[in-house]
Amino acid sequence: MRLSAPWTALVLLIQGAVHPCTVKKLGSNTGRFANATLVRLSEFLSAGYKKGVRPVNDWRQSTTVAIDLIVYSILNVDEKNQVLTTYVWYRQAWTDEFLVWNPEDFDEVKQVSIPTANVWVPDILINEFVDVGKSPDIPYVYVTHDGLVRNYKPIQVVTACTLNIYNFPFDVQNCSLSFQSWLHTINDINITLMRSPEELSQDKSLFMNQGEWELLHVLSNYNSFSLDNDDYYAEMKFHVVIRRRPLFYTVNLLLPSIFLMVMDIVGFYLPPDSGERVSFKITLLLGYSVFLIIVSDTLPATAIGTPLIGVYFVVCMALLVISLTETVMIVRLVHKQDMQPPVPHWVKHLVLERAPVLFCIHQKHRLCSMLSSRPSDLEHCKDNNYGTAKCTLHHTCEIGRGSSHHSEREGGLLGMGLGLPSSRDATPPVMDNILQEVTSIRHVLEKRDRCRDIAKEWLQVGYVLDVLLFRVYLVAMVAYTITLGTLWSVWQIA
Repeated sequence: MRLSAPWTALVLLIQGAVHPCTVKKLGSNTGRFANATLVRLSEFLSAGYKKGVRPVNDWRQSTTVAIDLIVYSILNVDEKNQVLTTYVWYRQAWTDEFLVWNPEDFDEVKQVSIPTANVWVPDILINEFVDVGKSPDIPYVYVTHDGLVRNYKPIQVVTACTLNIYNFPFDVQNCSLSFQSWLHTINDINITLMRSPEELSQDKSLFMNQGEWELLHVLSNYNSFSLDNDDYYAEMKFHVVIRRRPLFYTVNLLLPSIFLMVMDIVGFYLPPDSGERVSFKITLLLGYSVFLIIVSDTLPATAIGTPLIGVYFVVCMALLVISLTETVMIVRLVHKQDMQPPVPHWVKHLVLERAPVLFCIHQKHRLCSMLSSRPSDLEHCKDNNYGTAKCTLHHTCEIGRGSSHHSEREGGLLGMGLGLPSSRDATPPVMDNILQEVTSIRHVLEKRDRCRDIAKEWLQVGYVLDVLLFRVYLVAMVAYTITLGTLWSVWQIA
């Protein structure tokens, strides 16, 4: 019992010495987070960290930032303002020598996410930025135990781009995104690619491929430049090459225009001496004008150039105007008039004789040769064309006139032989009036026949000129169509 008391006192002394230390140790922790490994790691990394200082131990060593770009979608291409809006996934990584720890001291934790506002971030921007897009805010970055910081975030990029719309709707656009440090030189911050250029160029795995634009490839090249030949800056430029899908514009713009032009060609088969062709051409011209008003909002508008399809529409409108003008001239030429002058001899030679032979207008050539070589047949043809009643009236008048002369001649002879007074002397006023009336009728008929002959000649001239102008119009339209089709096919394949 003597020995137990000293041992008891010793035990109590030891407990009293240990208890104050234990209390002090617990009081220095944060209560319920005392055993949280991530909390301890966060406190370890933030202790004495200066986010405003470039994280290198040797200031002579530059910080290399590896960047990567993945195009997710093409949101808008504004040709008028020369602005491209894209949605990209931007990734950048660098080594922070101040954010290093031993995983064995923190339960084998090899990476941790910490707020972006608490670490140093390189000031890498896009030079072509013209507006701040609606990008989501990603407040964290990943940090590994060896100091590698990974900053991944989606960005809506609104950049200036030189858009060439001459080949619309078969155009291919090449827009560049230049990433560089806004302040630090290449001695402080250098830029490199996170992946190889070939892998970056062919990566379309995340691109939304259902819109108007198709992503061809993303090219990249590294460049260093200087503004004052003293300080050099690193720049990584990405070339986003996109191509427009032309199916929508082909169906809604090109095909209606082609159909209207085909109908204009078909309109040449209407008779040129009828007014229906003029009405048909005017209707087509008005319809095409309404079509251009409707599609004017669809065409891209810029102050530096006009797309080729706009020139195509203007030329088609000009061809319709030329077609209408040609129709009006032909109708005016073949229109029958009483005071129409005869066809000049040089016109007959060129149009009615030479042109049908040169341009293989066989029917018109045979008809014109027949008209010019056999005038008696011409009169017979005219009489057949203008009705048998008129021809019968004309021959009746001639027969009547011949019979009256024969009666006079017989009456005169009879009177001379028998001593009787002739019928001319018996009723001279009546016969004179009859002869004057018959002569007047004959003159009117002859004048009408001459007018009809002139009208028929002008009609033949009009037919020949109509065929010639139609062929010239058709050749011009076919050549124009083939040229545009070839250009658009080459642009589509390229």
